[in-house]
Amino acid sequence: MSELLHRYAHARAGDKGDRLSLAVFVYQEAHYSWLIEQLSASSVAALFEHRGVSHVTRYLLPHLNGMNLVLDDALQGGVNGALNLDGHGKTLSALLLSMKVAPPPT
Repeated sequence: MSELLHRYAHARAGDKGDRLSLAVFVYQEAHYSWLIEQLSASSVAALFEHRGVSHVTRYLLPHLNGMNLVLDDALQGGVNGALNLDGHGKTLSALLLSMKVAPPPT
């Protein structure tokens, strides 16, 4: 059985050139270790594979119960180079939050 990540966390997106930054924070502190298990760099890279992501770096933020995911080559050239409607990648946090995850332990 799987759930969607948005049920347990919220996220915010930012950009620098062709690099996307996704900050993810769990709603409940008890779910932080679960988040670390669910969002590996490889699972996030697989989710964004269709966008041409070449590398994902994960930075853990234990005092904030979250993490920052940095995705290289995710914005199809960035704000000035992309022809898509969301050159900043702001809507891509919604894509991450739609990721299927295992429910956290109770």
